[in-house]
Amino acid sequence: MRTFLIVALKNFMRKQWRRQSAQKRGGGRASVPMDTEFAESRYAADASANRDPDEVFDRQWALTLLDLTLKRLQAEFAAAGKAGSFEALKDCLMAEHGAIDYTAVARQLGINAGAARVAAHRLRRRFREFYREEIAKTLAEGSDLDGELRHLAAALASEK
Repeated sequence: MRTFLIVALKNFMRKQWRRQSAQKRGGGRASVPMDTEFAESRYAADASANRDPDEVFDRQWALTLLDLTLKRLQAEFAAAGKAGSFEALKDCLMAEHGAIDYTAVARQLGINAGAARVAAHRLRRRFREFYREEIAKTLAEGSDLDGELRHLAAALASEK
């Protein structure tokens, strides 16, 4: 009987120790309260809230790729010591061809208008190259790059 009581007491003590030393969910970390009112108000104010989630994702993905491409292009200009040229020319990327004031860009760069036009053309071409490369990185080998480009362009055009 003595052995039975000792084993029972040891088992009881072991279970008590495990129960007291067990960590609950979160492992003793401080909890972070969520501000659901802010999240809900932001969601309600978002124009894309009523859109298909796939469309919203595709648009955000396209914007992310554009941002990566722009940063990569900016880094290339900075590495070449032409950060100022990039700042002067970056507005030419999104502007329509007839809307660019090459004279003003040339004045900023200290070159003539023809050279500014060529610099803007080269910037756009390099941007397209980088954009295609960024998209190609995300696709499986043998995937349709041009089809993906069209899909992302449509995703960007759909938000209006």
